[in-house]
Amino acid sequence: MTDVAKPARPFNQPVSRAGRAIFALIGAMERAVRRSSTVGLGPFFAEEKFPWAGAVKARWREVESEAKRLLAERERLPAFQEISSEVAYITQDRQWKTFMLVGYGLRSQRGLDYCPATAALLREIPGLRTAFFSILEPGKRLPLHRGPYNGVLRLHLGLVVPSDARKCWIRVGGEERFWQPGQVLIFDDALMHEVHNDTTEARVVLFVDFLRPCRWPVSWLNRLLVYLARFSPLVQGARRRTQAWEQSFFPRRDGSSPANLPPGPTGTLK
Repeated sequence: MTDVAKPARPFNQPVSRAGRAIFALIGAMERAVRRSSTVGLGPFFAEEKFPWAGAVKARWREVESEAKRLLAERERLPAFQEISSEVAYITQDRQWKTFMLVGYGLRSQRGLDYCPATAALLREIPGLRTAFFSILEPGKRLPLHRGPYNGVLRLHLGLVVPSDARKCWIRVGGEERFWQPGQVLIFDDALMHEVHNDTTEARVVLFVDFLRPCRWPVSWLNRLLVYLARFSPLVQGARRRTQAWEQSFFPRRDGSSPANLPPGPTGTLK
């Protein structure tokens, strides 16, 4: 059973005056980011523009091993919208699963401790804001949508890719790409994009958002705006749901009580 691919919109309800002001601010910042970007405008970006991309690719086998361990338990992993309610407008089933590591700079320490090789790799990425394992089940489609803000760019590190890779693709700004094991795709999530897994196998990537390189002072303003986003109700709600899910997942794995486990998502990843 697959979703019907169609344009999707996150906001179809009236917006308050304060909401309109926030959207206006974000719109002004997006225009400034486009003018100040030091890596161009995409939709996809050559990995050579990011000197650290090679270090990410070099460690992919270690990350793949941790991803496969999670894949074996994917029935216990949460659907993405169960953690981040903002994606409920593009997915409502349990065919897109996640294992959270970092969200808007807030660490999910239990997840990081469970995946130490991945945690080490994430330290190689400057401006890291969000990171998690993304599992797209067979037949799953994500309809046309866009991310909330172009001040971050997105990286996918291919880990588990269906054998018929041409039937598992992402299209961003009209350009289509396919995942490959050990290879990265870097793209502008703020452009309209869609994803299809029209195969009988799962697709797993390490999903990372990082600050877009920009000229000063836009680089500073961009960092500030993305930092402030962590205090929004959406991000704080996702943080609470991640903590609650971790309480149910980790104790059953090793038999210990929650009190004996590492603390939940506290602190920041620099």
